[in-house]
Amino acid sequence: MNPPVIAALLLAAGRGTRFGADRPKQYLPLLGRPVLRHAAEALLAEGLVTLLQPVCPSGEEAEIAAMLAGLPSLPPVVGGSERQHSVRLGLEALAPHKPDVVLVHDSARPLVPAGTIAALLAALETAPGAIPAQPVADTLKRGAAGSIVETVPRAGLFRAQTPQAFRYATLCAAQAAVVGEVTDDASVLEAQGLAVALVPGSERNVKITFPEDLERVEAMMLSGLVPRIGTGFDVHRTEVGRKMILCGVEVPCEFGLEGHSDADVGIHALCDAIYGALAEGDIGRWFPPSQMKWKDADSAQFLVHAAERIAARGGVLVNCDVTLMCEMPRIGPHREAMEARLAALLGVPVSRVSVKATTTERLGFTGRGEGIACQAAATVMVPFA
Repeated sequence: MNPPVIAALLLAAGRGTRFGADRPKQYLPLLGRPVLRHAAEALLAEGLVTLLQPVCPSGEEAEIAAMLAGLPSLPPVVGGSERQHSVRLGLEALAPHKPDVVLVHDSARPLVPAGTIAALLAALETAPGAIPAQPVADTLKRGAAGSIVETVPRAGLFRAQTPQAFRYATLCAAQAAVVGEVTDDASVLEAQGLAVALVPGSERNVKITFPEDLERVEAMMLSGLVPRIGTGFDVHRTEVGRKMILCGVEVPCEFGLEGHSDADVGIHALCDAIYGALAEGDIGRWFPPSQMKWKDADSAQFLVHAAERIAARGGVLVNCDVTLMCEMPRIGPHREAMEARLAALLGVPVSRVSVKATTTERLGFTGRGEGIACQAAATVMVPFA
């Protein structure tokens, strides 16, 4: 007997106007990666979800696909103007895959606590739908015109969360019969008189609605990480006739640097610092100079890989510091461009990147102009292991 096909709809078609940002909240960075990416990874983390179907606004399919690159995700489909329209279109996109169960999840919920999906699937054995929910703890007041009208009894009241789980055929049928706007998918089944089970939710399952929510989730995520520091050092000889590439920026100079790749001494040292912080070797392990495919390669791709290794470990780059040691060229006029380029490659705010330079007072090989050296340091936060 084949195992059940469990699909998840990742709803990202909303604009999140209450957040007040110039971009939808699900696209905003959270520890260096989009909120939506965290939500997708949370759905897939325990290996129970078979298919992931993103639903997004028209014209943003490519952007969503890029955010989910490397994950086992289906191509994004365009949603509708209201939530139930987006869910309906997502369900239609899943039809060829014949899922047995579908989870519906808000892309603005980047944390799905371990065990939540398993509890929902267990509840579906006896009910057509199930949702995670938290009992209301605060006293509830109904108000009007700035005054309290009445106190609302909180007994038996719950705060609904996502992902919400349903038997696929049941949700499809209920969606086809729904009239009017609904704010969650359990309401669709409720309107048809169908039972929806409650499983324990979690205070960690925060829906990002306002800026302070993003700050709260970031604090939660950082609380489970520990700092690790790495250092890197690299040297390249000068060579006439080559471009001078430093920290991803071409710098006007009468000579360049000798090397198998583009010899970007700044990026090479920074990569080693990041790999060192992760205890994952050095740049030569990942991009050996013995392989011709790295001949004259743009070192930018090496730094992108180092950033991907941080993400793969569930970590975040806190900061990095690069010190170039040379007499020529002058680094000062290009420092801001270098910091911006490194930040873009790493996918972090430029405030986390520092580039500076020093001379060796004309001493040694750097003082004689025979080469350029670089040392770098990087601090990353990764899950405790």
